[in-house]
Amino acid sequence: MSSLDLNDVAAALRTALASAKPIDPPTKTWPSLTPDDGFRIQEINSKHNIAHGDRLVGYKLGNIAKVMQAAFGLDHPDYGFLHAKSFLYEGTPIHLNQFIKPYVELEPAFVLKSPLKGPNVTVADVISAIDYAIPAIEIIDSRVKNWEIDLPDTLADNGSTGAVLLGGTPRKITDLTLSDTRGVLKLNGKEVMTGNTKNVLGNPLSAVAWLVNRLAEYGIEFQAGQLIMPGSCLEAVPMEVGQWTCTFEGWGTVEFDVV
Repeated sequence: MSSLDLNDVAAALRTALASAKPIDPPTKTWPSLTPDDGFRIQEINSKHNIAHGDRLVGYKLGNIAKVMQAAFGLDHPDYGFLHAKSFLYEGTPIHLNQFIKPYVELEPAFVLKSPLKGPNVTVADVISAIDYAIPAIEIIDSRVKNWEIDLPDTLADNGSTGAVLLGGTPRKITDLTLSDTRGVLKLNGKEVMTGNTKNVLGNPLSAVAWLVNRLAEYGIEFQAGQLIMPGSCLEAVPMEVGQWTCTFEGWGTVEFDVV
């Protein structure tokens, strides 16, 4: 696929994001689209965002848990860039109509104190590089109609990233049991989904190592101060109007209202 074609796909996805109107799957409009093309498209849009005043603040991994792969019909993780303008504030109302067909995920997030670059990064390297962990919500949203995504589609769409909220209590990872922490989503006080951090590749730290090594194939190095999101510990829940309470038991809670 030519560079011009990749720019066309990137522009179509930017338009869908700005208008909150989804497009047909890129793999149907551009049948030769590959996963590598998809990542190059998200790179194009990341550079576009930064050129227009945004800031790269980290990276995300998605669909790493089997429940997520089953829910969205994928058999391989996706990944994307995190930009500052996609971050929302806990306690600030979120407007449902700013999204297309959003879902809520609960996951730990990690802030780095030193760089990480693959290949051959180990979990021990990841542990040494993390400053602290914090509970996080990712609102995933697809610019593809009805979430009819294959891997190249979601990669081109920046891993279906919608928005991110951070909350709860920042903790050192030595104070947490990341291989076995229960997570709960509640809507208007009613439990709607549960999961466990062990669903994230056995331990979210392993998922970070996987992501570092995968993105090293594109020459990407994770920098000190960046935020890394390793994927949801539970099946994503359709986002509805109401009060959301999202808790890692024994750690912290992120709360927000959708209007």
